[in-house]
Amino acid sequence: MITSIVESVHEVPAAEWEHLARSAGLYLSHRWLAGEAEDPTATCAYVLVRDPGGMLLAATPLYLVRDEPNDSYQPETVLPPHLRPRVIAGARRGYHNTPLTAPGLGPGRRDACLALLRDAVRRFADHHGTTHWWPYLTTEAATRLAPLYPDPALRLEDDALIPLPGAGIDDYISSLPAQRRAGIRRERRAFAAATGLDVRRQVLADCWEDAAVLLAGHQQDHGHDRDGLDAMTALLKRQATAMGSEARVVAAYDGPRMIGFCLFYHYGTTTWIRAVALDRRHPAPHLYFNLMYYLPIEEAYVHGTTALHAGMKAIEAKRRRGAGVSGLYALADPPS
Repeated sequence: MITSIVESVHEVPAAEWEHLARSAGLYLSHRWLAGEAEDPTATCAYVLVRDPGGMLLAATPLYLVRDEPNDSYQPETVLPPHLRPRVIAGARRGYHNTPLTAPGLGPGRRDACLALLRDAVRRFADHHGTTHWWPYLTTEAATRLAPLYPDPALRLEDDALIPLPGAGIDDYISSLPAQRRAGIRRERRAFAAATGLDVRRQVLADCWEDAAVLLAGHQQDHGHDRDGLDAMTALLKRQATAMGSEARVVAAYDGPRMIGFCLFYHYGTTTWIRAVALDRRHPAPHLYFNLMYYLPIEEAYVHGTTALHAGMKAIEAKRRRGAGVSGLYALADPPS
């Protein structure tokens, strides 16, 4: 097998990359990575493992981080004190990470590919005078990678995925316990009956400025002082440009004013919640639950996906809405 490192994801045909990434999730997709390459806070590279015939067997993006604005991706925030890697292996955003391997590889060949990825990432980091880590690995990915590292995987967070059975939101609601069914129907009715509210479905490119105002307020309410209006405007504008019609928004308006939105993506068999923010001063009943769960679930059924990725935090609220919960882990290469 042959290992190489390229400087742009565009050096790999999108269809070839997607063959590996489709089952791995949105945050390792070719189009998402192309957008993230525009982020000025890190330098990107991409490790490729091919067979002698040129077939792509494994891959991972790399990020040499200069300035990390997200506390949850800062090693000093989530890793033990002796670990301070500056290279991220895999997805840098989205809290969902795995090395990419081709479907159908046998265990022996797959493990050999993972070892080659590890070796290439280690050489890249060493060349830049640092070490590397894999943040927010899925349970399966952490299990496969852990034998390649001296320290055990460190559990960082919980991850929630809501299955969507049947053909519509009524099927989803029917799959829940009776008490939860009644509660969700009540929350949906109260929101639908709210006077003066207008629910709009649109692409992010049509509303990123309004959404950025709400997202900046949400981030600062949660203590993320670096995520001000300028930062959130730049972030959403970059996503709107990179992702185009794939960046979907369902938003609530009171007259001309956006009072809440959910940004999501349909990718593979899953609908991925990317951001939810609202004006907490507005009295719309159950605005958050409808934006976070019920309206995106309706959109997921229309699109034909079979799960809603609800991500980290507020895990018990997600369990009550049918989520299965798994762990997210970090693996780090210690200093030599």
